[in-house]
Amino acid sequence: MSSFKSKYQDELIANAAYIGTPGKGILAADESTGTIGKRLASINVENVEANRRALRELLFTTPGALECLSGVILFEETLYQKTASGKPFVELLKEGGVLPGIKVDKSTVELAGTNGETTTQGLDGLGQRCQKYYEAGARFAKWRAVLKIGPNEPSELAIHENAYGLARYAVICQENGLVPIVEPEILVDGPHDINRCAEVTERVLAACYKALNDHHVLLEGTLLKPNMVTPGSESPKVTPEVIAKYTVTAFQRTVPAAVPAVVFLSGGQSEEEATLNLNAMNKFQGKKPWSLSFSFGRALQQSTLKAWAGKDGNIKKAQDAFIFRCRANSQATLGTYKGDATFAEGASESLHVKDYKY
Repeated sequence: MSSFKSKYQDELIANAAYIGTPGKGILAADESTGTIGKRLASINVENVEANRRALRELLFTTPGALECLSGVILFEETLYQKTASGKPFVELLKEGGVLPGIKVDKSTVELAGTNGETTTQGLDGLGQRCQKYYEAGARFAKWRAVLKIGPNEPSELAIHENAYGLARYAVICQENGLVPIVEPEILVDGPHDINRCAEVTERVLAACYKALNDHHVLLEGTLLKPNMVTPGSESPKVTPEVIAKYTVTAFQRTVPAAVPAVVFLSGGQSEEEATLNLNAMNKFQGKKPWSLSFSFGRALQQSTLKAWAGKDGNIKKAQDAFIFRCRANSQATLGTYKGDATFAEGASESLHVKDYKY
């Protein structure tokens, strides 16, 4: 075996497989303070710790929601927060059978010598932070690399830098007991067609798995969080069945069978689009050695946010919207979603933000 031997090896493999359990997925609730501020501003709610905690508590305490989830990605602040009654969020999640995760990157910076391409910061001190997060109850981590499609992008430099940054992060996580989610997001921005997205996705994923192999990362103890293969945001849309075919084909060509699960990012799709596309992939007939699931942030929370609007009197209504989306995506991981979860305000609304910063 080319992978290094971590003392956490068996635990890493078990946790990665658990997160990929069909019927379950990940809630990405790891928005930075600035990003959650924009979400709260959209419903005229002040960006203070009490309101951020209240929103997360609303999500985590929704009756039935945790049954649809295997993991929740937290921001550092949230990892140490408690419910209004004093129960730590980490404890609440674990009691519900959900593994807590943690965002560990320090956002992106421009890559010198490129046309606005980026690399991700956060490797300095990462080992010590992972130890601290593991002690606090986290069992997996997330690191977002961002690439864009343009006339000459992504450059080989950007692909290489981001692939090797992800690999270095992954092995440091595994040394410290955390399952790394490898997230090379190719932004949907632009007028490119689905063929161009497929070509870039294959190049990027091939580079990522070469880097992971070079770093002796235990693939069975990792998860992949990629973009779906879709046309660009300024290009005509295609059906979920077409997206499923292109996406699964790209992964068949690049993602090793040792990877237990692919947990998609929503990438600015509407809640309903993201669910329908995931459902189509799980219905697609073809080789799929990995489970195909979700790691959605905006696409699980948008209609919930609108229903809540920061008012205690709306908590029940907001939780109803959230459990609806959780169940829809749970069904989509099994290919059994019937497309009947559009009732909530915001479910069909595009969530695309150009050059999205998390």
